[in-house]
Amino acid sequence: MPSPLGHTVAALGLHLLTATPEQLKHRLRIGVVVAAAVAPDLDLLLRFVDGRNHHQAESHSLGCAMLAGFAVWALARMRGWPRPGALGLLAFGGWLSHVLLDLLGRDTHPPIGVMALWPLSRGYYKFPWPVFMDIGRTLTWETAFHDALAMAWEMALVAPVVLLLWRLRAPSTR
Repeated sequence: MPSPLGHTVAALGLHLLTATPEQLKHRLRIGVVVAAAVAPDLDLLLRFVDGRNHHQAESHSLGCAMLAGFAVWALARMRGWPRPGALGLLAFGGWLSHVLLDLLGRDTHPPIGVMALWPLSRGYYKFPWPVFMDIGRTLTWETAFHDALAMAWEMALVAPVVLLLWRLRAPSTR
C-alpha cells in the first residue's frame, strides 16, 4: 500500500492533469484533491475508538469516493466557492486515486486488498502483481528503514510522471 507521500504526489498529478492553465496554482483546488487523496487512511484512527481494524474497508471504496465528492460539492455550494461541481468531481477523483493506488500495492495485513466496490460488494480486491511495496504499521527501526525504501520506490515511479505533467502544463517563464 502506498504511503501518504505517494498519495499526495499522485493527487498533485491528478490536479495537473485536470486543471485549466488558470487553475494550476489555485490553492483551494490543490487542497481539495490532496485532502481527498489522503483522507481514506484516516480509518486507521478508528482502531483507537474500538480496537478493531477498519483499514482498507468502506473508506477505500467507490462508494466513499462518491460520498466525498458529494460532500465537497455541498460544502463548496454553501461556502460560495467557485465551480462547486468541479471541486466535487476533483474530490471524487482524488479519493478514487487513493483506492486505485492501494489496489496496486502489496498488502500484508489481513484482510488482504481493499473493499473497492462497496456498497455494491463487500469483497476485498487487489491487483495480482503489486507495483508498490507495503507500508509498515509498527514503530521499529526495521519498519522505518523498510518504509523509507518503499517511499523511495513510490517516488521513483510516481514523481517522474508528475514532473513531466508539470513541465508540460506549467506556464512558460520565458
